[in-house]
Amino acid sequence: MSAKRLSSLFAAIGISAVILGYTVASATAASDATEQLRYQVRHSVYGNIGTYTNLVQSVGQMTTVRTTAHFLVTMLGVGLHREDAERTERWRGERLISFVGVTKKNGNAIEIKGEARGDDFVITSPLGTINAPAAVQPANPWSARCLNSTMMMRVDTGKIEKVRVNGGAETTVAIGGASIPARQFEIDGATRYKVWFDRDNVPVMFAVDDDSGKVTFILER
Repeated sequence: MSAKRLSSLFAAIGISAVILGYTVASATAASDATEQLRYQVRHSVYGNIGTYTNLVQSVGQMTTVRTTAHFLVTMLGVGLHREDAERTERWRGERLISFVGVTKKNGNAIEIKGEARGDDFVITSPLGTINAPAAVQPANPWSARCLNSTMMMRVDTGKIEKVRVNGGAETTVAIGGASIPARQFEIDGATRYKVWFDRDNVPVMFAVDDDSGKVTFILER
């Protein structure tokens, strides 16, 4: 597989994860809390390829989400693609007020910045400056609020995409050797994703389909 196609796959994962994250219920938004969700990442062709972690810290109405990602795709001992990312989101209540992210793909760094200004969320990236709607969501659904999103920011490029959410059917998923009741949702945009929330609205698993295969994020427990 070409490095270009692998880079495209990980751009999707960068959402990827709108699909990834932890929810802080609105009923407890005023309380202080720290939660960490760490996912093992598996490719249907290349096997285990890394980890993805969200650290969610809430103090009153302010929430900070720190994301770290480490991916390494190899075949026969040869590295095909490496990607590392550090990103920080800051929220006031239901609104994203700032975003800073650096993604390194095979040694090349891409920086994305964004901040709330009036009725817009202004994003600066190698693509230029974009005025997105105030309700835009980074492609990192640490909260179930992502299911209400119609506009998504790709966290590795700053690109804005329209999305549509469907589903909610009850099912079960295998997490840590146990069968967990969950609800399955599909998020359709330029790429199709699936995310499974447990009864506490924690995203216990999510997946993205790509030309190279399926990439699945499974919560460690």
